Amino acid sequence: MIEIPVTHVLKHAAPTIAPETPVTEAAVELRAPEVSTLVVLEDEAVVGILTESDVVAFVAETLEPHSVETIMSSPVTTISPGESLVAAAELMQADGVKHLPVVDGETYCGLVSASMLAPYLSRNRLEIDWQDDPIRIDAGEGHGIRVSE
Repeated sequence: MIEIPVTHVLKHAAPTIAPETPVTEAAVELRAPEVSTLVVLEDEAVVGILTESDVVAFVAETLEPHSVETIMSSPVTTISPGESLVAAAELMQADGVKHLPVVDGETYCGLVSASMLAPYLSRNRLEIDWQDDPIRIDAGEGHGIRVSE
């Protein structure tokens, strides 16, 4: 198989958001047809990733106003721009994720998703099983948001 670098499919204009951004504001950005993921940056470093499914899970359990930081996935699996598409697919499979922020050192360069890799790799390479538990939100008085274990 030809080794193609991640930079070949990198989405440079992938939108970013700050951790303290209200979830409602993030949801507005995620409504755009071309936006399925927001990379969460703090001081130009990737600190989280927020997907449509994160917001849906959150809204399904509470209507309380919270910031993106409350529901973003963190820590984030990232990849460097010189890595191959095969390496990206293997990393996605190993970590059960469908999106990889591309970072050079700690500098955010863009985003790669499983759907971007699809034209370049076999279907076998892109079978990704989500390996995380859903967010559980206890909205009762004195309770906060917790990730199920």
